[in-house]
Amino acid sequence: MNQKGNQPLARDGRLYVVFGITLMGVMGVSVITPAFPQISRALGLSTTQVGLLITAFTVPGVVLAPILGFMADRIGRKKILVPALLLFGVAGASCAVARSFPLLLLLRFVQGTGAAPLTGLAITLLGDIYSGNRRGKAVGYNASVLSVGTAAYPAIGGALAVLQWHFPFLLSLLAIPIALVVAFYLKNPEPEPSADSAGERMKAVLSNAWESGILFLSLIGTLVFVILYGAYLTYVPFLLDHRFGASSAVVGAIMSTMSLTTALVSSRHGALAARFSPLLLFLVAFCFYIASLIVFPLIPALPVALVATILFGIAQGIMIPALQSEIAARAPMKLRGASLSVNTMAIRIGQTAGPLLAGAVYGGFGIAGVFFAAAGLAGLLIVMALAGNSTLRVKA
Repeated sequence: MNQKGNQPLARDGRLYVVFGITLMGVMGVSVITPAFPQISRALGLSTTQVGLLITAFTVPGVVLAPILGFMADRIGRKKILVPALLLFGVAGASCAVARSFPLLLLLRFVQGTGAAPLTGLAITLLGDIYSGNRRGKAVGYNASVLSVGTAAYPAIGGALAVLQWHFPFLLSLLAIPIALVVAFYLKNPEPEPSADSAGERMKAVLSNAWESGILFLSLIGTLVFVILYGAYLTYVPFLLDHRFGASSAVVGAIMSTMSLTTALVSSRHGALAARFSPLLLFLVAFCFYIASLIVFPLIPALPVALVATILFGIAQGIMIPALQSEIAARAPMKLRGASLSVNTMAIRIGQTAGPLLAGAVYGGFGIAGVFFAAAGLAGLLIVMALAGNSTLRVKA
């Protein structure tokens, strides 16, 4: 899997290994949520208690993602990735045999510890292996695969949960063969050993993050995921249920069009990045966010919801690979793991804060207020992007 630099991306085996890491990184939540009703009945849990299975999984990433990214820069990508994948697989599969809620929460926390570095280090590998337009294409393809996984996992998890509530957890075992492939077959550049102390290295990471604009980009990523997890993922199902009486199957089918649209648009990121500046791509994405979020509370009939989800998918398809590619390009190899993990931490903060902020708005202004507030936040992102145009206008 040590292909030459001019090898076509479609024939580069390293790219498919990164796809596997990415698919594990986004599996932990979306594949088990369809089983929540069965888990609730089997273990006698309230809706709030079942929600803790997500919190227990995501919390480790807020703290550990930057630490593990920092370590990956010091000791190498594989030395972090392989144990993380194995831990994710073993702990996740162990959830399938847990029959008490405290044990299940503990195993989810351990699995989340394994998941913490996966998404960030997948992009780090792409930044290490590829450069220039090839990097943009690779990041776009990876974002496309991520979106396909996000769309497919709920359907797969739901089908398995029909058989037994614990079956979706067994999919985590797929991480074990991926870990073995990474360990024995993946040939990737590794950062050179450094004599710098941990304090000096952290100072270099923060200095580069500030000077290169990575901190600014990570802040944008946080706010984008506040919109995604707050307005879209949390309140679109309620909107479709309350207004049109849509079943969970219909809601899932409508919402999956967002992920599929994201996958399609993301696959064209290389071509878009070659023609347009990051600033322009970001501004276009924010405009699509605003259009989608305004349409949602105004839809007169259920089929019109597809218009809103497709608009949102276009925004995501432009935004996510552009953001990841920019951060990967602006960090040197010796600092790339920590830099991408800072962005992972920022995203986890957005994922956690989004539903809480949206819930506060819902309590005061109703469901339409949630979407209009999110549209306002997207408008704020336009102002931020224009204010930081010296950072975004330059191609990394």
